[in-house]
This record gives sequence, structure tokens and C-alpha cells, in this order.
Amino acid sequence: MDLTQNHLYINQYIFKKEKIKSIEKEQEHTSNHPIIYILYDDLKKVAYVGESTNVTKRMNDHLKNIDKKRLKYLYVISSPYFNKSAALDIESNLIKYMSADTGYSLLNGNAGIVEHNYYQKRYYFEIFENIWKNLKLKKVVAKDILDIDNSDLYKYSPYKSLSVDQNEVVIQYLERLSNQKEGPVFVEGSAGTGKTILAVYLIKLLVTHVTIDSIDKENTDILEKYQKINSFRNYLQKSPEIALVVPMTSLRKTLKNVFKSIPGLKANMVIGPSEVVKKDYDILIIDEAHRLKRRKGLTAYGSFDNTNKSLGMGHEGTELDWILSKSKYQMFFYDEAQSIRPSDISKKTFSKLKNTENTIKLSSQLRVKAGIDYIKFVNHLLTKKNVQNLKKFSSPNYELALFSNLQEMIHQLEYKEKKYGLTRMTAGFSWKWVSSNGTDAYDALIDGVKMTWNRETKDWINSTNSLTEMGCIHTTQGYDLNYCGVIFGNEIIYNTKTNKIEIVKDNYFDTKGKGGVNDDDLHLYIINIYKTLMYRGIKGTFVYCCDKNLERYFSTFISLQ
Repeated sequence: MDLTQNHLYINQYIFKKEKIKSIEKEQEHTSNHPIIYILYDDLKKVAYVGESTNVTKRMNDHLKNIDKKRLKYLYVISSPYFNKSAALDIESNLIKYMSADTGYSLLNGNAGIVEHNYYQKRYYFEIFENIWKNLKLKKVVAKDILDIDNSDLYKYSPYKSLSVDQNEVVIQYLERLSNQKEGPVFVEGSAGTGKTILAVYLIKLLVTHVTIDSIDKENTDILEKYQKINSFRNYLQKSPEIALVVPMTSLRKTLKNVFKSIPGLKANMVIGPSEVVKKDYDILIIDEAHRLKRRKGLTAYGSFDNTNKSLGMGHEGTELDWILSKSKYQMFFYDEAQSIRPSDISKKTFSKLKNTENTIKLSSQLRVKAGIDYIKFVNHLLTKKNVQNLKKFSSPNYELALFSNLQEMIHQLEYKEKKYGLTRMTAGFSWKWVSSNGTDAYDALIDGVKMTWNRETKDWINSTNSLTEMGCIHTTQGYDLNYCGVIFGNEIIYNTKTNKIEIVKDNYFDTKGKGGVNDDDLHLYIINIYKTLMYRGIKGTFVYCCDKNLERYFSTFISLQ
């Protein structure tokens, strides 16, 4: 079976009622097989992607729709080898990639389908790649798949297929909204479980107006979601006032840029915690909630105190309190293991709000190709938990390597950048930020290599591909990379006498990260920082240790290059 040659058909038609019958006649070779289609207007740059087992009925339905009947042309993609799972998967990929290609504004809603495996799924993705190449030749799409894969608009796309547990979160939350059950919900998941993607997905879903009559009744999952949303809208008697709260400045700027490019979303829907006081919200969705601040170790106490004062709160008020006071419904995406500063609201405070009824778990690992096994490995490695049972890491899907020479690690990362893109260097806060004044000074000298901290504090990931520029935790948390270099600095060592990983406080230069913190808490923060950095890489992580004893400890479990 080779669909790339003689059994894949991509035909173009004029989208008019009198032409519909000819489509069915020409598609006789796929009788009773599903087809995928693209309705579009090449002048207005508007499109709709769909899938159906009855092309005539589906096109006639679209001709009754006020928005879709205005579209002018139709591509029908068909094959006698398509099955329902494959067609749904190809449809989903077309929506995801076309939305990130930005050539066309999609009319599709994003209730989507649940990600699942099926027979020959990998093979059908190759078919999708062939379809994409054909569409590119026809100038329906413009960008290559790899370029789209590396774009923020794709990574944070609300048109992604959901994992089973992500979909369960959506269903449970929509059920809560339709029953008018106010108050907080917590979605817990480690790095890479798709929390940010799910946050963007939910906002797009909640602001999109879809009539129940326009939904294919075969799509029961989609139908159920919009029924719940419409029930909630009817209760409010309006569209919900909604925003995405992002505590970290860098990630907030990135997501604002993403929201600008998605129909129905606006950049001003992405806000910082202090902005919630400007109006009352129906729903606030909080990404990286573990980074919400309390009044401790802050840069600007005056601004913080003024916000508390405006809400009638004393000095004990927190960004969490602000959110709860200015909204009826809240969804917090939370991971206590990514708390990295004393200004972060404590686990104890969140625990007072959480219970079994309002807490949902995400477990599927969607970022790291090695899956949950890698996440557990890094946790055991850095906490020395059950390390006696830890084996040297090996995975056919992931490249984890330890380097004793930084120049060699940079050389290997440069190769990965040329091949895959989106490869960056990161490090623990083990050097003063000398270059922050804009001079040509370097911040660290390692193995003869002059290294600088990130020269941009907002959206740094997209500002450079220099591998002698190090991203700190504050500019990388929440991002995906293809390959991530991690430099373990002089603030973290391995004590061969105690056989423990230890922290050297004097070598840690995040002043807001260690002020007023006891040694145990600082140890936890720094371990959390390195775990979070090691969870950034999709395809691989390269590690360098300034402390040679730490390198020797790591080499027991990570292959030394």
C-alpha cells in the first residue's frame, strides 16, 4: 500500500450547489470511505477544514451556513485506504498546521478530537506530510512542517488534539461551569503535561460561538462540550468575561503574540496578576500558578502594597487573593515542584484551597519524547530518592548526554540547532549578571568560553540562537525546546564525604531567590530550578557540571561524551 503515489487524490472544485453532485460522482473510488476537505476563499484568506463519510450531505449542510456558504473553493482529499481514525487524524493535523501557517484564518471551532493511537498512525502522518507538500505546491499553505513545529503559534495552538486526561479536564470543568459551581479548580501536572496548551485551548473554546445545529451529530464529544458551554452562556446571559493570567513576564509576552494571531482571541486577554484588579471577571485561568507571588522577597513592595490597598486587603494579601476576589470561577494550573523563589506563594497556602473534589491530575507526558520515565529519572537523580535502584538512562526516543568540556557541548548543540532549530543553552544562577548594563562584558568564563546571560528578559527563546548566551530559569520556565543545554553552576556540588548533593549559598546570585530563606528551602528551590531546566528538551538534554564531583556522580547514570 503506497498512498504517496497512486492512491491519494487531491481534487479542487468550485463550491456551489450545482457542483456538489459532480463531487460525489468523481469520488466513487472512495465510496463509503471518509474524505477530508478544505473549504476556502483565496482572496479573503478564510478557510474551513472538515472530514465526512458523506461529502454531498456535508457540503449541502455547509451551504446553509451563513459563514461557510461564502467560501468559494473546495479541496477534497481522498483515498480508498482511508479509515475513520486516519481521516480524523489527518483532519486534526491540517487544522493544527494551517492555523499555525497563518495564511488562512480558520472558521473551525476547537472542540477537537482526543489523541489516540490506531493501526499505522505513524504511516498516516507520512501521508499527511505528502498532502502538505501538495498543498504547498498549490500555494494553499506556505511554511514547511519543521518551521511550524518550532513556532510558538503551533506549540500553543488551541487547535491541538487533546490527550485523554487533558480531555477529561475539559469535560469536568465544563460540567462545573454548566452547573454554575463557582470557586477554584486545580489542575496538577509536572512539566510537559500540557498545562499551558490546555489553558489556551480552554479560553478559545469558551469564547467561540458555535450553534448546536452546525455540529455533525456523529461528533458526540464536540457536541457535549458545546452544549455545556451554551448552558453556561445562557446562565450568564452573555459571553463570559475571561482572561489568562500568566505570572512570568517572558512567557506572558510570548502568549500575547500567540493570542494576536488566533481568530477570536486578543492580546489583552493575556494579563499579569496585578491586572486582574482592573475589572471583574467571570473566569480567570491561571497558568504556572506556582509562580504567583506573596509579599516576600519582592522587587517592588510599594506597587504590591498599593494593589492590596485598592482591594481593601492588608499586607498579607497575595496575588492568589487578588484573583479569588476579582473572579467567580478560577482554574489554576499548578505544580509545586516548579516553585523556585521565596516570593512564590507557599504550598501550604494552596493546600488550604485544594481538596479531592476540586483537584484534577494530568499525567500524560506530552513534551519529552522519553515520556514519564525521564521525568522520574531526573527527579530521582537530583533528589537522590531511591538512587540505589537507578540505572543508567537509555532511551531510543531521547538523547541525554553528559559533557566534561563545555566547548564540545556547545559544538554538539550547534549541530542540533542547524538540524532541528530551537536549541538553547540554560544555566543555574551561579554568576552575577555583569552584562545587564548592555556592555560587551561576559558573565562567566567556563573552559575558556565566554558566556553571557540572556540579553533579553521577554520572549528570550525567540530572540537568539546563540549558544554562548545562557537562559536563566525566569526566561525559560514554561517553554519547549528541541534540545536544551543545562549548565550546573558553582552553587550546586556533590559532597563525596556525605554522598549528597549540596548547595553553596555564596555562589548563588539570584538575590531575590535567597533573601530570608533557610538552607533547606534554598536547597529545594535550586533543585527545582535544575529539574525544571532539564524538562525543557523535547528531543534531548545535554548536561555540563562545573563541579567535577557532581559530574562523576552524574556519569554513573548519564553517558559521558
